[in-house]
Amino acid sequence: MLIVMESRATEEQTEKVIKFIKQKGFDAHVSKGEDHTVIGAVGRKVIDKRDIELLSGVKEVIRITSPYKLVSRVFKPEDTIIELKGVKIGGGNTAMIAGPCSVESYEQVDSTAKKLAGYGVKILRGGAFKPRTSPYAFQGLGEEGLKILREVADKYDMLVTSEVMEVSQIPMFLKYVDILQVGARNMQNFNLLKSLGEIRKPVLLKRGLSAMIEELLMSAEYIMAGGNREVILCERGIRTFEHITRNTLDLSAIPVIQKISHLPIVVDPSHATGLRDKVAPMSKAAIAAGADGLIIEVHNSPDTALCDGAQSLYPEQFAELYEELKALAVVLKKKIC
Repeated sequence: MLIVMESRATEEQTEKVIKFIKQKGFDAHVSKGEDHTVIGAVGRKVIDKRDIELLSGVKEVIRITSPYKLVSRVFKPEDTIIELKGVKIGGGNTAMIAGPCSVESYEQVDSTAKKLAGYGVKILRGGAFKPRTSPYAFQGLGEEGLKILREVADKYDMLVTSEVMEVSQIPMFLKYVDILQVGARNMQNFNLLKSLGEIRKPVLLKRGLSAMIEELLMSAEYIMAGGNREVILCERGIRTFEHITRNTLDLSAIPVIQKISHLPIVVDPSHATGLRDKVAPMSKAAIAAGADGLIIEVHNSPDTALCDGAQSLYPEQFAELYEELKALAVVLKKKIC
């Protein structure tokens, strides 16, 4: 349930309400807006809401029927904006995240990042641990890959995002990355999600291969229930009966999610289509649909890439796309950052 405090409620009154619901067996999650403070009471206990309504400073108590509560706009009506070193994601700010699918060498990442930074990209992506369908495919460089990402990103004043695979890797990732990414195959790895709820760095959560929107939001709820409010959702295409493209990009998920959730949502057109020549048109479509960012694979030499070269853009192709996206953003009254 949600407890909406009066606009003139004091901190002491708010603390008493929090203490009361905790005594009743609920977890308390506080969201402070411009006019009201909202307390989310999350738990499986039964309580008479009139007992809460009688507490000083309480305006109203709202029961929520949807299974996700903290990610809902009922809990937080305004957009969540995640800001890192001046880069904003959400609330009309469209973030560009780009880089190679996997880290192959220092030279490869440095060459790619140098060009991306020159274009204005602030967030560098790259896989150090690669979940591959085949056990014989390239699995990534591991911690060495994370070290390369961090060193190169610092060199060009960029942020880093990379995919974490399991709970035991989290301490390692906290040393090197700014945004921890959860891949599609791990969207419902609940132990991992719970652990990511305990950290205080943003988490980019990708939609599962065949996950419904509600399932994606429930996975985000796991992270937020742990106390981490900085969650970025990612639409990366879902598995359908179509096989010409790698996946089917569900652009309708963008406005649907933005209506019911305050969390920012970015789009991964590279994994969604799996084809280099489809990345640009789907990137433009995603921005037009309202996406809060794009995560695009760019490789200095896609033809020799150890992973997903066919869906990676050449740096020059990305530069052209980036300029087109900035022009489109002006029309849509959005800001590319």
